[in-house]
Amino acid sequence: MTEPSMRDRMLAGELYIADDPDLIRENERAQRLTHAINTADPTDREHVRELLCELLGGFGEDSAIRPPLHVDYGHQTTIGARTFANFGLVILDVATVTIGDDVQIGPYVQLLTATHPLEPGPRRDKWESAEPIVIGDNVWLGGGVIVCPGVSIGDDTVVAAGSVVTRDLPAGVLAAGTPARVVREL
Repeated sequence: MTEPSMRDRMLAGELYIADDPDLIRENERAQRLTHAINTADPTDREHVRELLCELLGGFGEDSAIRPPLHVDYGHQTTIGARTFANFGLVILDVATVTIGDDVQIGPYVQLLTATHPLEPGPRRDKWESAEPIVIGDNVWLGGGVIVCPGVSIGDDTVVAAGSVVTRDLPAGVLAAGTPARVVREL
Protein backbone atom coordinates (compact mmCIF):
# COMPACT_ATOMS: atom_id res chain seq x y z
CA MET A 1 0.00 0.00 0.00
CA THR A 2 1.38 3.39 -0.95
CA GLU A 3 1.83 6.26 1.48
CA PRO A 4 -0.65 9.14 0.90
CA SER A 5 0.86 12.17 -0.82
CA MET A 6 1.40 15.40 1.09
CA ARG A 7 -1.43 16.90 -0.97
CA ASP A 8 -3.77 14.06 0.04
CA ARG A 9 -2.72 14.50 3.68
CA MET A 10 -3.33 18.26 3.45
CA LEU A 11 -6.78 17.82 1.90
CA ALA A 12 -7.68 15.24 4.57
CA GLY A 13 -6.79 17.70 7.35
CA GLU A 14 -3.82 15.61 8.46
CA LEU A 15 -0.30 16.77 9.21
CA TYR A 16 1.65 17.47 6.04
CA ILE A 17 4.76 19.36 4.89
CA ALA A 18 4.09 22.36 2.62
CA ASP A 19 7.50 22.09 0.94
CA ASP A 20 6.18 19.13 -1.08
CA PRO A 21 6.86 19.67 -4.84
CA ASP A 22 3.19 19.18 -5.83
CA LEU A 23 2.03 21.69 -3.22
CA ILE A 24 4.73 24.14 -4.27
CA ARG A 25 3.46 23.92 -7.88
CA GLU A 26 -0.13 24.55 -6.75
CA ASN A 27 0.98 27.51 -4.64
CA GLU A 28 3.01 28.95 -7.53
CA ARG A 29 -0.07 28.71 -9.77
CA ALA A 30 -2.05 30.65 -7.16
CA GLN A 31 0.71 33.26 -6.85
CA ARG A 32 0.79 33.78 -10.64
CA LEU A 33 -2.98 34.24 -10.75
CA THR A 34 -3.12 36.55 -7.71
CA HIS A 35 -0.31 38.62 -9.20
CA ALA A 36 -2.33 38.94 -12.41
CA ILE A 37 -5.44 39.90 -10.39
CA ASN A 38 -3.53 42.37 -8.23
CA THR A 39 -1.92 44.10 -11.22
CA ALA A 40 -4.87 44.01 -13.64
CA ASP A 41 -6.62 47.17 -14.75
CA PRO A 42 -9.33 47.47 -12.07
CA THR A 43 -11.76 48.97 -14.59
CA ASP A 44 -11.55 45.77 -16.69
CA ARG A 45 -13.96 43.96 -14.38
CA GLU A 46 -14.62 41.11 -16.83
CA HIS A 47 -10.92 40.22 -17.07
CA VAL A 48 -10.53 40.35 -13.28
CA ARG A 49 -13.62 38.14 -12.92
CA GLU A 50 -12.18 35.60 -15.40
CA LEU A 51 -8.97 35.46 -13.36
CA LEU A 52 -10.90 35.02 -10.11
CA CYS A 53 -12.96 32.22 -11.66
CA GLU A 54 -9.75 30.50 -12.76
CA LEU A 55 -8.12 30.93 -9.32
CA LEU A 56 -10.97 30.02 -7.00
CA GLY A 57 -12.90 26.79 -6.55
CA GLY A 58 -16.10 28.79 -7.15
CA PHE A 59 -16.91 32.47 -7.60
CA GLY A 60 -20.57 33.47 -7.52
CA GLU A 61 -22.47 35.73 -9.85
CA ASP A 62 -22.14 39.47 -9.16
CA SER A 63 -19.40 38.93 -6.58
CA ALA A 64 -16.33 41.17 -6.43
CA ILE A 65 -12.96 41.27 -4.70
CA ARG A 66 -10.88 44.44 -4.63
CA PRO A 67 -7.17 43.76 -4.92
CA PRO A 68 -4.80 43.05 -3.41
CA LEU A 69 -5.89 39.48 -2.74
CA HIS A 70 -3.60 36.80 -1.29
CA VAL A 71 -4.31 33.05 -1.14
CA ASP A 72 -2.33 29.88 -0.59
CA TYR A 73 -4.02 27.74 -3.25
CA GLY A 74 -7.25 29.41 -4.38
CA HIS A 75 -8.99 26.21 -5.50
CA GLN A 76 -9.82 25.46 -1.84
CA THR A 77 -11.99 28.62 -1.64
CA THR A 78 -15.56 29.04 -2.85
CA ILE A 79 -17.40 32.35 -2.76
CA GLY A 80 -21.16 32.67 -3.22
CA ALA A 81 -23.20 35.16 -5.22
CA ARG A 82 -23.30 38.92 -4.60
CA THR A 83 -20.42 38.79 -2.13
CA PHE A 84 -18.04 41.74 -1.83
CA ALA A 85 -14.53 41.73 -0.36
CA ASN A 86 -12.68 45.00 0.13
CA PHE A 87 -8.92 45.60 -0.23
CA GLY A 88 -6.35 43.28 1.29
CA LEU A 89 -8.23 40.00 1.78
CA VAL A 90 -5.93 37.16 2.91
CA ILE A 91 -7.20 33.59 2.59
CA LEU A 92 -4.84 30.89 3.80
CA ASP A 93 -6.89 28.14 2.17
CA VAL A 94 -4.88 25.08 3.15
CA ALA A 95 -8.28 23.63 4.16
CA THR A 96 -11.50 24.65 2.46
CA VAL A 97 -12.89 28.14 2.89
CA THR A 98 -16.58 28.45 2.08
CA ILE A 99 -18.05 31.95 1.88
CA GLY A 100 -21.80 32.24 1.37
CA ASP A 101 -24.02 34.56 -0.64
CA ASP A 102 -24.40 38.29 0.07
CA VAL A 103 -21.37 38.42 2.38
CA GLN A 104 -19.65 41.75 3.04
CA ILE A 105 -15.93 41.54 3.89
CA GLY A 106 -14.17 44.67 5.11
CA PRO A 107 -10.59 45.68 4.28
CA TYR A 108 -7.68 43.57 5.51
CA VAL A 109 -9.71 40.60 6.70
CA GLN A 110 -7.77 37.36 7.25
CA LEU A 111 -9.30 33.87 6.89
CA LEU A 112 -6.69 31.49 8.31
CA THR A 113 -7.17 27.72 8.03
CA ALA A 114 -3.54 26.76 8.69
CA THR A 115 -2.46 25.39 12.06
CA HIS A 116 0.88 24.23 13.42
CA PRO A 117 1.81 21.71 16.11
CA LEU A 118 2.31 23.10 19.59
CA GLU A 119 5.19 20.69 20.18
CA PRO A 120 8.51 22.24 19.13
CA GLY A 121 9.95 19.18 17.32
CA PRO A 122 7.22 18.69 14.69
CA ARG A 123 6.93 22.47 14.24
CA ARG A 124 10.70 22.73 13.64
CA ASP A 125 10.37 19.86 11.15
CA LYS A 126 7.83 22.01 9.22
CA TRP A 127 4.73 19.90 9.84
CA GLU A 128 1.40 21.72 9.65
CA SER A 129 -2.28 21.00 9.18
CA ALA A 130 -5.49 22.93 8.66
CA GLU A 131 -9.16 23.17 9.60
CA PRO A 132 -11.92 24.49 7.30
CA ILE A 133 -13.68 27.84 7.67
CA VAL A 134 -17.34 28.41 6.79
CA ILE A 135 -18.87 31.88 6.50
CA GLY A 136 -22.68 31.78 6.19
CA ASP A 137 -24.96 33.88 4.00
CA ASN A 138 -25.39 37.61 4.60
CA VAL A 139 -22.49 37.82 7.07
CA TRP A 140 -20.62 41.10 7.53
CA LEU A 141 -16.99 40.89 8.60
CA GLY A 142 -15.74 44.35 9.59
CA GLY A 143 -12.30 45.64 8.67
CA GLY A 144 -9.33 43.76 10.08
CA VAL A 145 -11.33 40.75 11.32
CA ILE A 146 -9.31 37.56 11.74
CA VAL A 147 -11.12 34.22 11.45
CA CYS A 148 -9.13 31.32 12.92
CA PRO A 149 -8.95 27.69 11.78
CA GLY A 150 -12.05 25.54 12.12
CA VAL A 151 -14.49 28.41 12.68
CA SER A 152 -18.03 28.58 11.28
CA ILE A 153 -20.00 31.83 11.30
CA GLY A 154 -23.78 31.54 11.03
CA ASP A 155 -26.03 33.35 8.56
CA ASP A 156 -26.83 37.04 9.14
CA THR A 157 -24.09 37.51 11.76
CA VAL A 158 -22.02 40.69 12.03
CA VAL A 159 -18.44 40.61 13.35
CA ALA A 160 -17.15 43.99 14.53
CA ALA A 161 -13.97 45.48 13.07
CA GLY A 162 -10.74 44.21 14.57
CA SER A 163 -12.29 41.13 16.16
CA VAL A 164 -10.51 37.76 16.31
CA VAL A 165 -12.95 34.87 15.84
CA THR A 166 -11.57 31.79 17.60
CA ARG A 167 -14.83 29.84 18.03
CA ASP A 168 -18.00 29.24 16.04
CA LEU A 169 -20.57 32.04 16.03
CA PRO A 170 -24.31 31.32 15.72
CA ALA A 171 -26.63 32.87 13.17
CA GLY A 172 -28.08 36.34 13.68
CA VAL A 173 -25.74 37.85 16.26
CA LEU A 174 -23.34 40.75 16.67
CA ALA A 175 -19.93 39.58 17.88
CA ALA A 176 -16.98 41.73 18.91
CA GLY A 177 -13.64 41.55 20.68
CA THR A 178 -10.50 39.52 20.98
CA PRO A 179 -11.52 36.78 21.21
CA ALA A 180 -14.87 37.59 19.61
CA ARG A 181 -17.87 37.11 21.88
CA VAL A 182 -21.57 37.49 21.15
CA VAL A 183 -22.65 40.99 22.19
CA ARG A 184 -26.32 40.66 21.29
CA GLU A 185 -28.80 39.02 18.97
CA LEU A 186 -29.79 40.83 15.80
